[in-house]
Amino acid sequence: MGFSLFLLSLLLLSPVIYAGNSCTTTSACSNSSSFAVRFPFRIQDQQPQNCAYPGFDLTCNKKGTPVLNLPQSGEFYVRYINYQTQEIQLYDHSNCLQKAASGLEPFGTPFTGAYFLNYTFLICPSELTRSRFTVIDCMSNSTNTTLATSSVSLAAAMTMCRVLVTRPIPVSSLRQYDTGFSSQLNGDLRLTWNVPNCEDCEEQGGMCGFEHSTSQQVICFNNSGTGKADRLRVFKIISFSIAIPAITTAILIPQPSTPISGLDDSTIESYTMVVLGESRRLPGPNDGTCSICLSEYHAKETVKSIPECKHCFHAECIDEWLRMNGTCPVCRNSPSPARVTMQQV
Repeated sequence: MGFSLFLLSLLLLSPVIYAGNSCTTTSACSNSSSFAVRFPFRIQDQQPQNCAYPGFDLTCNKKGTPVLNLPQSGEFYVRYINYQTQEIQLYDHSNCLQKAASGLEPFGTPFTGAYFLNYTFLICPSELTRSRFTVIDCMSNSTNTTLATSSVSLAAAMTMCRVLVTRPIPVSSLRQYDTGFSSQLNGDLRLTWNVPNCEDCEEQGGMCGFEHSTSQQVICFNNSGTGKADRLRVFKIISFSIAIPAITTAILIPQPSTPISGLDDSTIESYTMVVLGESRRLPGPNDGTCSICLSEYHAKETVKSIPECKHCFHAECIDEWLRMNGTCPVCRNSPSPARVTMQQV
């Protein structure tokens, strides 16, 4: 019976651990990439499916380049993702972004342009236009050249040309507007997204994700607000999963009474506390994850170090642990009181 309850408690625990630990950050297709891939994006076949918001799946091509597929528009290479401003920077795999942009249909996807300008694409005789205007080479040949303008009057005045298409093109700012034939459409394409909105979470040093593996509710993990509550919630569930079989065993098999093995508050408060800086450097042998709540450390968080072994944990996590257990969660050594200090690293 105790073992069955233990398995049940692990099943209750797994969705929470999944949200906080399984959806990890990865490099974008290669270790040399200049950006990381994390929620709301994911690399297909490298990260679990529900680590990404719908419509944010990326793939890796044979050259190790991250690719975003926009339905009805085709594939674009990803140059950079800015999670704080919620902007993705794309470029065309054939080095002809003007052609790709002329057929771009971002509508119906999670992405949109910061601004839109109507551009008219014109097909003109090469002998009349190539030496006089800025042409789009990748859409031109020896007979015809292609021009693009955001000026309605200029497009109407080009009577020797045929209008290919007029459509809104996403641009990064309205300063790209000009009254001539534009050559500014050969830069990167910058798109933004509004849902999920994680700007506030990112600004506070957190990271968005689904609440658990079966939920579509997006929450913020590991920031100065909800992150602490999430860690304590995980800790309580872990404690609950351990306590159930222990209590059941105690009921089924009579045990001699034993005193509570936790430490008193004065001893717990005496341990050294450290406020993490931007480097997130710890004073002990730990890695970048708290062994109790399984969450990564972030700048400005307070961690506490056990005197003898120097193992570190989130302060609120180890406080709760030591009130119930008198040993280090990692090495199981019994700590002793130490003078409390506050440091900044």
